[in-house]
Parts: sequence; structure tokens; C-alpha cells
Amino acid sequence: MQASTAFWHIVNFLAPAFILGGIAAVATRWAWRHELIAGKLWQFWLAAGLAAASVEVVGLLVFGHDGKMITYAFMVAASAAALWLACFRSRRR
Repeated sequence: MQASTAFWHIVNFLAPAFILGGIAAVATRWAWRHELIAGKLWQFWLAAGLAAASVEVVGLLVFGHDGKMITYAFMVAASAAALWLACFRSRRR
């Protein structure tokens, strides 16, 4: 496999996690905009994206391939938990 092909495989593998993280961060910021004014949007996006990406990697290791619906369900739960923790951390500052 060429390096460019491997690069695009990795990008396409991680894209759903970071797209989900971005959508969840924007929705969270929109829903609680007054309470989360101290937090930065990119921090919420990064927290949710990294949580979803780590679940996606674990799903790949457990099931042997990606694209399982249970993995996507856990990605949503992990990004929600990460946003919850990030929101509480930003409110304490």
C-alpha cells in the first residue's frame, strides 16, 4: 500500500468521529450558549472527537472491522460523556 493510500484510509476511518464531535460541540454550544460562554468551541470539538475516535479504534480492535452500528452508538455516548466533562471543566474557570 502506498503512503498516500494509507493516509486516506486513516483520514476516512477517523472522519466520522471528528464530524460527530464537531456536530455535537456545535449543538451543545447552541443549546447552552449562556452557560458555556467561557468554553472554547474547538476545545469541545477536540474532546468529543478524540473520545469518539478512541471508541472507533476500540471497535475496530474488538470486531475486526469498522462500520458496526454498536460502535457508532458507543461513539455517540462517548462524545456526549466527553462534552459533559468538558462543559463542567469550562464552567469552573
